[in-house]
Amino acid sequence: MNKIIVFDTTLRDGEQSPGASLDIKEKVQIARQLKLLNVDIIEAGFPIASEGDFEAVKAISKTIKGVTIAALARAVEADIKRAAEALAEANKSRIHIFLATSEIHRNFKLGKAKKEIIKMAVKSIKFAKGFTDNIEFSPEDATRTEYEFLAEVVEAVIDAGATTVNIPDTVGFTVPEQYGELITSLKSNVRNIDKAVISVHCHNDLGLATANSLAAIKAGAKQVECTVNGIGERAGNAAMEEIVMALKTRIEYFNMDSNINTKEITATSKLVSGLTGLRVQRNKAIVGGNAFSHQSGVHQDGIIKERSTYEVMNPENIGLQSTSLVLGKLSGRNAFKERINKLGYELTKIELDHAFKQFKLLADKKKDIFDEDLEALVQDEKIEVPHIFELECHNISCGPVPTAGVRVRIGKDKIVENASTGDGPIDALFKAIDLSTGISAKLIDYNIRGITGGKDALGEINIEVEANNKIIKGKAVSTDITEGSGKAYLNAINKIAANLNIKIG
Repeated sequence: MNKIIVFDTTLRDGEQSPGASLDIKEKVQIARQLKLLNVDIIEAGFPIASEGDFEAVKAISKTIKGVTIAALARAVEADIKRAAEALAEANKSRIHIFLATSEIHRNFKLGKAKKEIIKMAVKSIKFAKGFTDNIEFSPEDATRTEYEFLAEVVEAVIDAGATTVNIPDTVGFTVPEQYGELITSLKSNVRNIDKAVISVHCHNDLGLATANSLAAIKAGAKQVECTVNGIGERAGNAAMEEIVMALKTRIEYFNMDSNINTKEITATSKLVSGLTGLRVQRNKAIVGGNAFSHQSGVHQDGIIKERSTYEVMNPENIGLQSTSLVLGKLSGRNAFKERINKLGYELTKIELDHAFKQFKLLADKKKDIFDEDLEALVQDEKIEVPHIFELECHNISCGPVPTAGVRVRIGKDKIVENASTGDGPIDALFKAIDLSTGISAKLIDYNIRGITGGKDALGEINIEVEANNKIIKGKAVSTDITEGSGKAYLNAINKIAANLNIKIG
């Protein structure tokens, strides 16, 4: 199997993301993780850019062994010398030289003719060869450079000693078919192309960085430059994790794999996100919070029956423990039942039907459903209480005179509506329920406990009432305290009705 060389530029191009500046200690920490990830090359920085960048490249070169450490330099001797100094303690090093070649860059940025560009490129490579034989050259803005001139530059730098030639899509301008054609054209028209590795470096301005990189690999590129989480200048770079997992998942198509230890992908993503402060969007491919989460009932049912119905990768392969079935208003009965069973509960069909109905009502009110919420629903369901009376809806007014109105279903078909005032809203609610059921009880104790956190937290309401010289307990859970209070009171009333052997047709 062919292996693509993974050139990670998280610490150089990735750090160019606004707000992503890293100190030396943080850079070394990420470099250690990149080694665990088993990348082939770590581009540690741009030494001439600042003293901090120089020291970071130097520290990584000294600390991280067994991985090639690269440093960036413009095609000028001062840059190349500074890069070589920073890389002095690396056991494997690379100097990466770049020089713009597109017409727009030649005219507006450099003010140089084509012959001058080639002369500068060749001279810089020959100078770099005094420090290392591992030299990469990047014709900046290659995808907007005239094909004939680009081929001329590539041939000249290889003759000068470049061992890797990178073809960067610096501004994210190209599209996959065009980029693939460019790589094919270079392979066909550059006389000495077989003496160097073709590399690709794509930016994501049009959202095509990963697609372009894969098209280039398919066309014959042997090295891909990328960053963890796709961070980088402007819209970012091609995301390492997307390219690596695309190659692995579609290996029969690309006939190409990498040396990446994919089980370190999640850990690496989290480390880079945490240290740079750049959060990963939830719907980000591979490492986003939703990448292996399923909420649709249809999808959940398919995943339960056979994972491959809705997943093309195993979450374990990137370092996640398992797929997440997110319970919400779109979830189906099968996913609900499986989660309940995993929590250690077994419900009868009737109990499951009623608990699922209550779950759906809760999911309409509550954004996040936690296991504690489900346990509260199930525990409430397992209390064997006849549902003679059910609270359909209620209305509370907390004005000068607290008032409550309720609609109570009795049995299957009968609906009763009543209203009452009270000393407070809960007292008024209980009195309205008394009027609707024809059963009254004296409140002895009333307690509310928050089950989960957040403003939409599920609350557990426990009450004790006295009726017929007996203490009866009632319990309910709800995100609405008044609704939960009414249901807890009705829970107790239903027990009283059962003790009195009240039956509704």
